[in-house]
Amino acid sequence: MTRKQLFEQILAKKSYLCVGLDTDLSRIPKHLLDYPDPIFEFNKQIIEATHDLCIGYKPNLAFYEAHGSKGLASLEKTMELIPEEQFTIADAKRGDIGNTSRLYANAFFEQLNFDAITVAPYMGADSVEPFLGFEDKWVILLALTSNKSHQDFQMSNQGTDGLPLYEKVMRKAQEWGSPEQIMFVVGATHPEKFKEIRAIAPDNFYLVPGVGAQGGDLQQLSAYGLNDLCGLIVNSSRGIIYASDGEDFAEQARAKALELQQQMAVVLEGIG
Repeated sequence: MTRKQLFEQILAKKSYLCVGLDTDLSRIPKHLLDYPDPIFEFNKQIIEATHDLCIGYKPNLAFYEAHGSKGLASLEKTMELIPEEQFTIADAKRGDIGNTSRLYANAFFEQLNFDAITVAPYMGADSVEPFLGFEDKWVILLALTSNKSHQDFQMSNQGTDGLPLYEKVMRKAQEWGSPEQIMFVVGATHPEKFKEIRAIAPDNFYLVPGVGAQGGDLQQLSAYGLNDLCGLIVNSSRGIIYASDGEDFAEQARAKALELQQQMAVVLEGIG
């Protein structure tokens, strides 16, 4: 998917919402456990309930790999079900070099046909470049994440320039690829930083986790994080998919997604 196509979908749906498919067998409604493939059935009903309100889905690979070949089969079926116009993100956080990265890229871009993959950039350019050789595919680099211990490394200042590590990552990565290829993960739990972060990478899209269950402020991060092509993909996982643990789970998931989409529609009124 190109940046233009992604923006067109944002405008058409008046939404920059991504639904995270962190499907945990211990948390899905108990009645689904009677299905032959509970993970797929849960995903199916979530997708059917929300696809018109969001512009993408982000399966977290850990929740599928934990079940071995059965979990990967559930993921493959889920990918086949997701409507073609949706932007799909493999939340895999891969980070290796050479042939290993190339094979990861083949797995997620060619075999599973994801549009994007999250990558840890700690090993440098040669851990990222193998992912950049695929047309209309995206690398989403971890920059400033929403977890509690992000400060252990991401905020540390090393060297004479005084820049925090996350900023060095964002500046260096723009030498590796264009805004048509590279996005950055920037957590919604840092809304006060979005103005300065947008100045670092003005044209790139940001994948923004942390809205919903982690308490991120959609209005504040949007006020500082938007650019002329929206430039934001806001992910909500637990806040949507686990809105209810009863038989109405899909209906309640839709209600939560609609609430966010309506807020986004107001934000997008001046764009496009």
